[in-house]
Amino acid sequence: MRRGITATALAATLVLAATACGTDEESGGGKSSGGELSGTVTWWDTSTVGSEDKVFKKLAEDFEKVHPKVDVKYVNVPFGDAQNKFKNAAQSGSGAPDVIRSEVAWTPEFADLGYLAPLDGTPALKDEKDFLGQAAASTEYDGKTYAVPQVIDSMGIFYNKRILKDAGVEVPATVDELKSVSKTVKEKTGKTGLYLRGDDAYWFLSFLYGEGGNLVDAESKTVTVDNAAGVKAMTVVKDLVDSGVAKTDATDGFENMQTAFKEGEVAMMINGPWAIADTYGGPQFKDRANLGIAPVPAGSAGQGAPQGGHNLAVYAGSKNLDASYAFTEYMTSAASQARVAEELNLLPTRTSVYSRPGVADNEIVSFFKPVVDKAVERPWIPETGSLFAPLVTEYTKVLTGQATPEQGVTATGDAYRKLLKGWK
Repeated sequence: MRRGITATALAATLVLAATACGTDEESGGGKSSGGELSGTVTWWDTSTVGSEDKVFKKLAEDFEKVHPKVDVKYVNVPFGDAQNKFKNAAQSGSGAPDVIRSEVAWTPEFADLGYLAPLDGTPALKDEKDFLGQAAASTEYDGKTYAVPQVIDSMGIFYNKRILKDAGVEVPATVDELKSVSKTVKEKTGKTGLYLRGDDAYWFLSFLYGEGGNLVDAESKTVTVDNAAGVKAMTVVKDLVDSGVAKTDATDGFENMQTAFKEGEVAMMINGPWAIADTYGGPQFKDRANLGIAPVPAGSAGQGAPQGGHNLAVYAGSKNLDASYAFTEYMTSAASQARVAEELNLLPTRTSVYSRPGVADNEIVSFFKPVVDKAVERPWIPETGSLFAPLVTEYTKVLTGQATPEQGVTATGDAYRKLLKGWK
């Protein structure tokens, strides 16, 4: 729900209390008289287990080598659980980490609640002018900076080159082509053309933007998801499923989609750079050259994909702010970002990193950088992270035939107006 002034003030009070009593008995530390950092830094990493987490954990271990008196307590928290888990821990003043890997939309919400430490003037924001403007935008709230950009991303269409070649088709550039290409793939190869993830509304945004729509207009404080563009976007995705050219699901969408694509059951999926490492692990992509990536197909109003990414934020109640700031700076430094780009194909948030050897010639990074440059930013308001819950409920209903496109966007718009008090 939307929190007003009273709730925000309460949150701030709770954080002050947490600062006094601390988050963990082992967290105490700081700088010695000689300026050496010490103590424990608990870090909640929300990256993908089995691929991304290994690299980020190794980076954290390397930070300990630079600062031998600092113990980084690494905790991988499932992405789907992390937002509410952090809010519950921060509100209670017990169990919150010193540093959290925050999805970009969570940052303004956490800041509004008073759960994050302002980073302006701290070591965490070293070389802050090096950050991409669109990456830095999500870290700022109410005139202050509350996080540091770690990775930035957007989405494209992943395709199996062999399957498309066997079907005698080219990569679709528009939604209409997506439908026709998928139909031909089915007829020629027996494979399903597209896996359309149905359990996460983030995957709907490319279709919404492609029809010229958006969730809300923050400047005019207007809900827009239920306008004509929203109806058209819902109609488009429903038609892809109803026509049989795309398969979908209501649960475990990411795993189901990845498995189907890696096993060669489907020819295409919409995904982002975070899925590259896992995709390469599939039998269809032992030859990495078989993976193709192109911009998401354009709708009637043009091509659009959402801007995403992750920031590192420091908990306001941390008992070891000095080490937390240093850890945040290390994990978002140019050197660390270059390593992440090389090993995981994730896009840096620092401009200087794109010219580094190993990054400048990275094919995946080179593809996604122009996509990111043109990606659509979400509104950086405290409620942004809460906009997806009502949308995914209705999105799933539409895809599974429980609601019409009109009913789906109308119900979503009604839910948004309850969440965003005073909005049109």
